[in-house]
Amino acid sequence: MSQTRQIVLETLVSNTEPTQPAVSHLEETAASEQTVQTFDAVSPTVPEKARRLAIIILIVSSNMVQMISNMVGLAAGLEISKYLGVSVGPGNANWAAASYPLTQGTFVLISGRLGAVYGHRTVLIGGAIWFVIWTLANGFCNNFVSFNVARAFSGIGGALIMPNAVALISSTIPPGKVRNVTLGFFGASAPIGSYLGAIWAGIFVQYAKWNWIFFSLAILGAITFGILGLLLPHDHPVDRNGRIDWIGAALGTGGLIVFNVAWNQAPASGWKEPFEITLLVVSVVLLAAFVIWQSKFAQTPIMPLDIWTAPSFAALTLVVLLSFMSNGIFLWYMVAWLQILRDKTILQFGVEWTPFGIVATVGTFISAWLIPRLAAQWILAIGSASILIANVLLATMPAQQTYWAQVFPATIFMAFCPDFVYVAAQIVTSNSVKRKEQGVAASLIGVLNLYGNSLGLGFAGTIETEVNKHRPDPILGYRAALSFGGGIALIAVVLASFFVRVAKDEREGWTDPADRDEDVGISLSGGTSTAIDYGSRT
Repeated sequence: MSQTRQIVLETLVSNTEPTQPAVSHLEETAASEQTVQTFDAVSPTVPEKARRLAIIILIVSSNMVQMISNMVGLAAGLEISKYLGVSVGPGNANWAAASYPLTQGTFVLISGRLGAVYGHRTVLIGGAIWFVIWTLANGFCNNFVSFNVARAFSGIGGALIMPNAVALISSTIPPGKVRNVTLGFFGASAPIGSYLGAIWAGIFVQYAKWNWIFFSLAILGAITFGILGLLLPHDHPVDRNGRIDWIGAALGTGGLIVFNVAWNQAPASGWKEPFEITLLVVSVVLLAAFVIWQSKFAQTPIMPLDIWTAPSFAALTLVVLLSFMSNGIFLWYMVAWLQILRDKTILQFGVEWTPFGIVATVGTFISAWLIPRLAAQWILAIGSASILIANVLLATMPAQQTYWAQVFPATIFMAFCPDFVYVAAQIVTSNSVKRKEQGVAASLIGVLNLYGNSLGLGFAGTIETEVNKHRPDPILGYRAALSFGGGIALIAVVLASFFVRVAKDEREGWTDPADRDEDVGISLSGGTSTAIDYGSRT
C-alpha cells in the first residue's frame, strides 16, 4: 500500500517575530525566500473569505463571458450572414462561427508564456480590455468581412483570458481534490457559457437587432472584468526575467492561422484556385520552421520540447484535436439542420440546447471525480465515443423528425465530449509539468480545443461542397460532413484506447522537490500564515 508523507509549513508573514521555537532547514529556506502571496492580505473592511470567493467566481465568470461570445457565432452565424448579405453555403457563413475560435485557438499558443513573463493577472486583464473593445466593434459592422475581422480580433482577447485564468488556478492549488474541483468549476463555465450564448443570441435577434448581441456582451464583459481587475491582487510573474520567443510565436501562430484559413476558405473558393494551394504550402513551411526554430535556435521556446517527452503525450494531443474537430462539426451542422431544414429560430434552438447545459455541467464534475479512479485513456475514450455517437445520430436522421427522437439523445451524448476530453487532458497536463510551465500546458490544451473546433468546419465544409457538386442536396452534404465528424472521432477512440497510457492520478499535493521549493510562501488563505501540504505516493 502506498503511503502519504505530509509536511506542513507555517510561515509568518506579518511584522511580528515567529513564535515557533525551532524550524527545519526547509522552513528556514522558505522564510528567507518568501515570495508575495498569490492572494495577499486584504483590507480589514473587506471580509477575507468573501473577497477570495468573489475572485474565484469572477475568474470562472471570465471564461463564461468569452464562451458566450464563442457560441453566439455558432448559434447566430447563419442569421447574421443573411443580414449581411452572404450565402449560407459552406465557405461563407461558416466564417461567422470559425473566425473567433480560429484566433483564440492560435494565440492561446503564446498566451500562457506571456502570463509567465508579465504576470497572469496582467495578461488576463489586458486580454479582457482587448476583448471588450473588439466585441463592441462587432456591433457596428455593416459587412461580412469587417464582421469576421472584428470577431477574429476579439478572439485574441479570449485567447489571453482563458489559459491565464487556468494558470491562476493551477499555480496556486496543489494537485489533488481541491484543484480538481476548482478546475471542474472552471470547466463547467464553458458549457454553461455555450448554453447561455445560444439563448443570448436568440433573445437579441428575435426581440431586438443582431447588433445588440455584441453591444450587450461588451457591457457584460466590462462589468465582469472590471470588478475582477479591482479585486485581484498584483501577482509577481513566475518568470519575471524571462524572454518571449517572438520569432517562434510568429511562426507558430502564423502557420496555424494560414493553415486554418486555407481549409475554411476552400469550400467556397475550391482547391483548384492557386491561392488555396499557396496558402497550404506556406502554412506547412511556417509550421516546419516553427518546429526547427523551437528545437535548434530558440533560447526560451514557447513550446518546450520536454513537455512532449511524457509517455503517450503525442497520442493524447491527437485525441484531443480530433475530438474537438468532431465536436465543432457536430455543433455547426446541428445548427444548420435545425435552422435551415427545420425552420427553427435561434431562440428555439437555444431552448432545445438546454439539455447540453445541464448534462455538460454535471459531466464536468463527473470527469474530475473519475481522474483518481480511472486511467485517463478511458476517460478520453469515453469523451471521444460520445461525440462519435452524437455525429452518427445526426447523420442518420431524416430531414423532418420530432426533436426527441435523435436530436435530443445526440445533444446528451455530445455534452460529455468537451467535459471528459478537456477536463481530463487539462488535469493530466497540469499535474505533469512544473509550476512555471502551467501556462504553457494550459495553452497547449486550449489550442487543441479551440483550434480544433474551427479547423473541423473547414474539413467538413470541403466534404459537403464536394458531395454537392455531383448532386445538389443539402441533406446529402450534411450527412457526409457529419459522417466525417464521426470518422475522426472513431480514430480518437482507437488512439485513446490503445496508444494513450496514463496512470490514475491519486496525488494530494506537489511531489516534485524542485516545485516544492518554488511553492513556498504562496497562500490560498490570504491571511498571515501559509500552510502547504506536500504529499507523495511511494
